[in-house]
Amino acid sequence: MSEYEVRPLQPDTWDGFAALVERHNGVFGGCWCTWFHTMPADKERSYQANRCLKRRLVDEARAHAALVFDGARAVAWCQYGSPAELPNIYHRKQYEAELDVVPDYRITCIFVDRRYRHRGLSAIALDGTLALIAAAGGGVVEGYPHDNAGARKSVLYDGTRALFERAGFEYVRSKGTGNCVMRRTVP
Repeated sequence: MSEYEVRPLQPDTWDGFAALVERHNGVFGGCWCTWFHTMPADKERSYQANRCLKRRLVDEARAHAALVFDGARAVAWCQYGSPAELPNIYHRKQYEAELDVVPDYRITCIFVDRRYRHRGLSAIALDGTLALIAAAGGGVVEGYPHDNAGARKSVLYDGTRALFERAGFEYVRSKGTGNCVMRRTVP
């Protein structure tokens, strides 16, 4: 197995990120991992608009992710950011009604290249994100993974409760059907 390297999403890693997204039709038909950045009323729903939005956010240091590289090729990512950067989460009304702590960071999307799945890259991307958050000063971090009760199930964009538990997150509560809130403080 080759050595994987985690690097932050920023202008100098944009080309690797863009190539990964383009290999997967923009991810989910052209999202470009922008769904969580904008509220539905403000959302443009085209491949090119989402690509431009993501590029602008990266250039403005308002989009963050840990990118996993296999050599020069980006093969996975884990998106994170402040609630202000990532305001649009699934089941937001329920989440806000039950809010007990405002996190410093949210983890909203984990994605692995289809040719690299089942190799532990979600865990590498998640661990890379936690390392980047620690380097930025740490804080309270939340993730919203699938709570699949231990069943083997394919999950494409936000990981599983078990993945987050292995990374030291604690279960807080359910969110919607099949998802949950997980939390960890990163020093």
